[in-house]
Amino acid sequence: MNKFEEKTIQSQEIFNGKIIQLRVDDVELPNGKMAKREIVKHPGAVGIIPITQDGKILMVEQFRKPLERSLLEIPAGKLEQGEEPQVTAARELEEETGFRANQMNYLTSFYTAPGFSDEVIHLYIATNLEKVENPLPGDEDEFVDLLEVDLESAATFVDEKRIYDAKTVYAVLYLQMKKVLDQHE
Repeated sequence: MNKFEEKTIQSQEIFNGKIIQLRVDDVELPNGKMAKREIVKHPGAVGIIPITQDGKILMVEQFRKPLERSLLEIPAGKLEQGEEPQVTAARELEEETGFRANQMNYLTSFYTAPGFSDEVIHLYIATNLEKVENPLPGDEDEFVDLLEVDLESAATFVDEKRIYDAKTVYAVLYLQMKKVLDQHE
C-alpha cells in the first residue's frame, strides 16, 4: 500500500458524455480525514509527430472552444473503445492530414492533468509519409488547416503561445532535444 493512497469511500457519477465522464469521490486521506475529489474519466488519446521528407512537422490548426481560440497542434485523437493506440494514431494521421506513415514509432505515454483526470496520451513519431489519394474522412464536427512547420518556427510558435497545448509543446521539446543529441553523437 502506498503511504499517500486515498481510499474511496463513495463515488457519484455526475456526467456521462461521449468523450468524458465526471464523478465525485469521497475519499479517506492518509491522515484519516475526509475529502472530495472531482475526477474526469477519459478513454485516452494519441498524438502523432509526422515528419516530412524535408524535415518539417505536419501540424493542424483548429479552434478549441474551451479556450475560445485556435491553436497549432500535432495531429491527435481519442482512442475508440477497444482500439490499440497505434491503430488510432494511423487513423488520426490520415483523417487530419491526408497522409499515411510507412514508419510509426511509439515514443512515450503521459498523463495530461493527473490532478483531476486519468487521460493518458500515447505519443508516436511518423516518418516516410505518403499522401493518400482518398484519405479517411475527418470527424464531422472538426475543421482543421494543415501546415508544414520547421522546428525553428515551431519553437517560436511555442514562445508566442500559438502552440500552447502540452502534447505539442512536448513534441517540439522532444525534437529539439533529439536534434541536440544527434549533433553530439
